[in-house]
Amino acid sequence: MTGKPADIQQEAARLTELLEPTVASHQLILEEVQVRMAGDQRIVSVIIDLLEGTGGIELDLVAEVSRAISEALDKDPLDSGDAYDLEVSSPGVSRPLTLPRHWHRNVGRMVKVNMVGEDNLLGRLTDVDDEGITLIPEIEVKKGMKAKQGEARTIEFALIRRGHVEVEFSRAEEADLTELELDDEDEENVEA
Repeated sequence: MTGKPADIQQEAARLTELLEPTVASHQLILEEVQVRMAGDQRIVSVIIDLLEGTGGIELDLVAEVSRAISEALDKDPLDSGDAYDLEVSSPGVSRPLTLPRHWHRNVGRMVKVNMVGEDNLLGRLTDVDDEGITLIPEIEVKKGMKAKQGEARTIEFALIRRGHVEVEFSRAEEADLTELELDDEDEENVEA
């Protein structure tokens, strides 16, 4: 494989097809495979995610999937035999929300939505269905004052350019989340 962008993209697509069954056998989704060169060293980055739910992937499962992916790469009959570094991770909060399942995984979180033809929206994601999302918008107030919440709004996916999770630094009690249930991981983060 050369370091040319077209060759790298082609290799990433080939590896995606090769690794999907391995990742799926662990009840996970292969989110993305990236191949990049660092000098003569090939770096293969694999991003995996849960099929559903709002929790994170357990580190033991990431390690197990990493070993399985490494074995699949080592047995790849079309591989050049060149050395590679393997990075396996789950998507971070910076991942854009582009697919319905991305939105599903973030119900209960604060999200910023880049809209088609209108201003961006910031709000608490409360529901996702096949057609779009429902969120409770945050209304801007003077600095230092507690944000106010607007009326729940349903937005069709066709009207969303992209979205992303907004990192919150306040405690859940301060964010007035009494109606939303937090999963175990979120409860641990709130208590920390």
